[in-house]
Amino acid sequence: MRVVIATCSVDYEGRLNAHLPLATRLLIVKADGSVLIHSDGGSYKPLNWMAPPCSMAEIEPDETEVTEGVTAVWNVQHAKNEDRLRVKLHVIHHDSAHELGVDPGLVKDGVEAHLQKLLAEHIETLGEGYTLVRREYMTAIGPVDILARDAKGVSVAIEIKRRGEIDGVEQLTRYLELMNRDPALRPVSGVFAAQVIKPQARTLAEDRGIRCVTLDYDELKGIDTSMHRLF
Repeated sequence: MRVVIATCSVDYEGRLNAHLPLATRLLIVKADGSVLIHSDGGSYKPLNWMAPPCSMAEIEPDETEVTEGVTAVWNVQHAKNEDRLRVKLHVIHHDSAHELGVDPGLVKDGVEAHLQKLLAEHIETLGEGYTLVRREYMTAIGPVDILARDAKGVSVAIEIKRRGEIDGVEQLTRYLELMNRDPALRPVSGVFAAQVIKPQARTLAEDRGIRCVTLDYDELKGIDTSMHRLF
C-alpha cells in the first residue's frame, strides 16, 4: 500500500464527471490497484476513487500545468470502460509504501454468521434450482460468504451483511473480478444479501449487475409472519 499526503486537485471523467479543487488530501494506492482520495473528514468514505481493474501511470505535467504549479500527475484508467481519474499533485508532504500481506478477511459478527448459515441451509430462497457449492469459499483476497450455482449451473458469489452499504458492494465487486478470471468458475454472477440495503448501495450494485436480496431473519429461521417478506 502506498500512502501519500499531498496538496492536489482531482478530476474524474466517465459516466459521472466530478472535480475536487486544490486542497491537501490523503491519497491511498492499494495493492489491488484501487486508488482512493480522502479528506480529513467525511468519516471512512473517500471523496473519489477508482476501483480495480485499473492501471495508474505517474506522468510529467504539461506546460500549462507546470505554470499552475503542478509537479506530477497521476493518470488512473479503468480497464473495462472509459472512466479516468486524474490527480494533479502540487506539493507532496508525505509519501511512503507499506507491505500489509494477505488479509485474513472480515470476521463476521453473530448475526451475519447466523444469516450465512441459515441462507446456506435454505439456498433455494434465492431462487428455484439454486444449489450450495460451499460456505466461505476462499479467494486470494479473502473468503466469499457463499458460493452457489443457479438453476442453469452458473456460479453465484453471495456476500452477506446485516446492513448493506457501499463498502459491502465494493467488497463483492473485488471478489467477482477475481473469480471471473478463473476458467473453472466463470462466468460468476453476484448477489448482495442483507437485512437492510441502503439505497446508495442498491444503486451501485444494480449498476454493476449485482442482484440485491433483502433477507428476513425470522423467515429464514422458519418463523411464519405476514409482516416480513424475502424479496
